[in-house]
Amino acid sequence: MRIVLRILKWVAIVLIVGLGGIQFVRPARTNPPVDKSQTIEAFTQMTPEVNSILDRSCRDCHSNQTVWPWYSNVAPLSWWVIDHANHGRSNLNYSEWGKLAPDRRVRKLRQICDEVQDGVMPLASYLPMHPTAKLSEQDKKTLCDWTDRERERLSK
Repeated sequence: MRIVLRILKWVAIVLIVGLGGIQFVRPARTNPPVDKSQTIEAFTQMTPEVNSILDRSCRDCHSNQTVWPWYSNVAPLSWWVIDHANHGRSNLNYSEWGKLAPDRRVRKLRQICDEVQDGVMPLASYLPMHPTAKLSEQDKKTLCDWTDRERERLSK
C-alpha cells in the first residue's frame, strides 16, 4: 500500500510540475488592427439584427476582434482556443472581407448559410462556454435570408 501511495505522490508531483511548465509555452493571442474600410460591414448591406447575430455568435473566431476569455491564458486550453481563432480567421475573417475577390465573397456568403443551417457553426465545442452564441432557428433564417440577398446583390 505504501508503494502505491508513493507512486501516486510522484505521479501527482510530475503532473503538477508538468502543468506548471507548459504555462511557459504561450502561443500569441493576436488581434491585428482592423481597417474599417475592409470589414464585411463596409462591403455588405447588413441589418442591425444580422450584425448582432454575427457579433454574438461568430466574431470571436472569424474577425480580428476576438474577445479572449480567461481560460485562453491557461495551457493547454490556451493552445486549443488560440488555434481555433487562428483557424477560423484563416477560413473566414470578417475584418478582412475586402481582401476577398468578389466571386469568393459570394461563395463565402453561401458557406455562411450552409454551415449555420447544417449546425456546423458555431462549433459545438464553443457553445458550452458561450451559450449566448447558440443560433435559434430564427437566427439561422435571418442569416440565410441576408446572405441570399447579398449574393443576389453582388451577382448583379
